[in-house]
Amino acid sequence: MQDPETGTQPTQASQHHDAGAHGQGGDAHAHDHAPHLAHHFDTPTQQFESGKLGMWVFLATEILMFGGLFAAYGMYRGNHPEIYLYAHHYLDTTLGAINTIILLASSFTVAWGVRAAQKGQRKLLVTLLLLTLLGGFGFMGIKAIEYTSKFTHDLWPGSANMFYNPTLNPMFADANDPRAAQLEAIRHLEEYYGIRGGHGGGGHGGGHAGAIEQPRITLTDDADPGDAEAASGQGEAPGPSPAVERSMINPPAVGAGGLSEEALGEAPSHVAPHMPAAAAGATLTYEDLPPTEQSRAHMFFQIYYMMTGLHAVHVLVGLGLISWITVRSFRGAFGPAYYTPVDLVGLYWHLVDLIWIFLFPLLYLIH
Repeated sequence: MQDPETGTQPTQASQHHDAGAHGQGGDAHAHDHAPHLAHHFDTPTQQFESGKLGMWVFLATEILMFGGLFAAYGMYRGNHPEIYLYAHHYLDTTLGAINTIILLASSFTVAWGVRAAQKGQRKLLVTLLLLTLLGGFGFMGIKAIEYTSKFTHDLWPGSANMFYNPTLNPMFADANDPRAAQLEAIRHLEEYYGIRGGHGGGGHGGGHAGAIEQPRITLTDDADPGDAEAASGQGEAPGPSPAVERSMINPPAVGAGGLSEEALGEAPSHVAPHMPAAAAGATLTYEDLPPTEQSRAHMFFQIYYMMTGLHAVHVLVGLGLISWITVRSFRGAFGPAYYTPVDLVGLYWHLVDLIWIFLFPLLYLIH
């Protein structure tokens, strides 16, 4: 009904305001004109702003949860950098990069979908949400391929991991040498991933398999720099691996003159290992790692599974939410007057993408 004074149609907000001024009966009348307005809100605007504030508070708690994992990652990597230098070769950088592109594209489509909902473009909204779903399921499919590749080679989370301490893992028990079976299995695994010379495997090592073997470090107690120079001569066939003193990787405590092989295993935990600058681009093998670090190599995979696994759970939750609003969008539930669920689910999906933007370089690229 037109306003008798202005001759214009009153807006939904003004109808609700006027009805609220006439008591309880008017309030019920306003809710008839705003079917999506919950009874405990006065206006649709108040309901939208409250929902958005609640989502931001929830996202803040999610950031705090992942922040603890990032802090654990930083502390462990800072204390054991050679483990990450070694173990990152087991991750497939190509698949990780593809997943990054997929999530960035899905973040764009869901943001465009919010705009389509605001403009009442139902068909476009449904199409964009379906594309977002396609990207999310594609991400999970690639992640399943990555995980399957790891599980096939016994790179499991927990104590079944290939690098778990053999003295505590009965799967590597041997009557003569409890480490013999584990070391042999790790050598074959390194050949498959291209970390050491071998058949090169199926190429699941992020581009390392089948490539020319990079120079790697051989740890010795007494290294002659002349031997390292001779081994790296240009135009010559690959010779012995360049030798690097153990003290260059695990420097002794301040004031100590050096560490013996036995003392190296008893080095205080506060002594942080550091790779020499000359070896920054070298490829370590498991046997190159100091004894104190070999027993900790499995921790890289525990952090990897914890962080990427928790992120994958959030992706699955996001896919469920997007599926829900896709069905409702197909039924015409959203438009310029009401699009709050689309907006809030879009915010959640952006957080999922943002977390992966940090996970990908930290786990796959930085070494």
